[in-house]
Amino acid sequence: MRLKGAVTLLITLALFSPASLGAQAAPTKRPNIVILLADDWGFSDVGAYGGEIATPNIDALAAKGVRFSNFHVAGSCSPTRAMLQTGVINHRAGLGNMPETIPPEHLGKPGYEARLNNRVVTIADQLRNVGYRTYLTGKWHLGHTPDTVPTARGYDRALALAQSGADNFEDKPNLLIYDKTEWSEDGKPVKLPKRFYSSTLIVDRMIRYIDGEKASGRPFLASVNFIANHIPVQARDADIAAYAGRYSDGWTALRNQRRAAAIAKGVMPTGVAMVTMDSSGDWSKLTAEQRRQRAGAMAAYAAMGTAMDREIGRLIAHLKAIGAYENTIFVFLSDNGAEATDPMAMGAFTRWNANQLYDQSIAQQGRPGSLTAQGAGFASASASPLRGYKFTASEGGLRVPMILAWPGNPAIKGGTVAAGFAHVTDMPLTLLKLAGVMPQQGSFAGRRVEPMIGMDLSPMLTGAASSVHSADKPLGYELSGNAVLFKGDYKLVKNLPPYGDGRWRLYNITMDPGETKDLSGSDPDRFAAMQKDYAAFAKANKVLPMPEGYTAPKQILANALRTLLIPRLIALWPVGALLVMATAAAIWWRRRRRKQPLGSAKP
Repeated sequence: MRLKGAVTLLITLALFSPASLGAQAAPTKRPNIVILLADDWGFSDVGAYGGEIATPNIDALAAKGVRFSNFHVAGSCSPTRAMLQTGVINHRAGLGNMPETIPPEHLGKPGYEARLNNRVVTIADQLRNVGYRTYLTGKWHLGHTPDTVPTARGYDRALALAQSGADNFEDKPNLLIYDKTEWSEDGKPVKLPKRFYSSTLIVDRMIRYIDGEKASGRPFLASVNFIANHIPVQARDADIAAYAGRYSDGWTALRNQRRAAAIAKGVMPTGVAMVTMDSSGDWSKLTAEQRRQRAGAMAAYAAMGTAMDREIGRLIAHLKAIGAYENTIFVFLSDNGAEATDPMAMGAFTRWNANQLYDQSIAQQGRPGSLTAQGAGFASASASPLRGYKFTASEGGLRVPMILAWPGNPAIKGGTVAAGFAHVTDMPLTLLKLAGVMPQQGSFAGRRVEPMIGMDLSPMLTGAASSVHSADKPLGYELSGNAVLFKGDYKLVKNLPPYGDGRWRLYNITMDPGETKDLSGSDPDRFAAMQKDYAAFAKANKVLPMPEGYTAPKQILANALRTLLIPRLIALWPVGALLVMATAAAIWWRRRRRKQPLGSAKP
């Protein structure tokens, strides 16, 4: 067995050595890298992970590559994106919290810049330094100032959205949060076409960038960042029609179907236990109209996913046509778990505001002019068989599908599942190693930067190792007060309201990924030791306690009001001033008339 392991390791080293990857040869021998980042996709949304949504092109990548079944990100988008770009934990990269959820008391504190700070260096910077062309299209959400747009952080060309999401058919923001969209191209504000669909536009522009430098023969990094399936969930009519009636049995039935399919696909252990999430509600108690509305929203969600997959297929077909497919590393992942937030369930004011700004009729769901959301019930199915959603530190918020494929490299065991723990900070280092590029180790271009903390996942791609993370090395995480300490098979976790009660719990997420059995009482020594590990992480990374009464949903609303109300009041002040002057004049005139003696009026 030892001899067999040694031979496997030698083969792995040979196939993934810098020489075999072209590190000592011309830059054209290095592989291209395509990162396909989905937005708010749950663990089992992809067909290869047990989902019923049609994702044939992502599934084809899974058949060529390795599916990671224990891969973790942050609970919301920009912290994940910061770690994916830099290999540095979000608190050191500037995204201790994101702009939409950060309390004012934290903004600007070390690690809480709410943008990618200048103490980190991106994978694009490092690849461009060795001759790569670097392109980004779609959602950036890591800054909008001249020094934080993609072209200031290592990208040669970029069509980038600086916000968390936007309309998919119009150059229009989510009007509940923003007053305008912040799309830019190559660092300058850009107006989008009058008619477009977001996933198509994002791939169109990436193909244009790749083709524009094709003659150079240089390898490229293509970071393709979809806004599917972020709110507003929108898709073309034909895609929505394909899912008509598919979700009429409700989310509980779908959650159970997804669980069985995830086991059958090999991405979940046989017999995995599963909780019923309190916030999902009881499908059987809904009215017929409510069921039609929720099933229609889920149909739009599935349609948006299928549309995104089709565009991935179009990009892959183009790479095949230009002879770049075989020597391209593809990475597919989601930035966090499924989104349970629904504006129509956030209180009377938000619901009224959404109805004023959008057509929220059942018939219009997912179509232009609507603000559709999947909602908590079907988000529980997207996360199946995990607990929790986006924003939470539960597995449903942090564990996402991740596929890595390199079609022309025989070392990667296509169609296999890697069940060992892996983390988003592992990705930049892994990709650099696969490209034969020496990763930065605390300095870059003559300046000191935050060192990358990730591990090289290459041995998991070949089956030479089941895990690359040491069982005794802790990895901490925190966002909006929801916190985690990973260590080996175990996870210490707490969630603040409204997602939890603020108490620490302990789970074995290898045996119990659904987080159904709290081990804090039966394993008190481990529980205490991991709490000490988390305290050390929080101190080292300057994690701030959340203000009293903080919740992420309330903070989103408060920050949105500040963002929207003040500019609108400023814009309206001339009108207000005129109204005040007119009112004052009217009052003055009435008082003057009352003071005039009878008969004194002029003829």
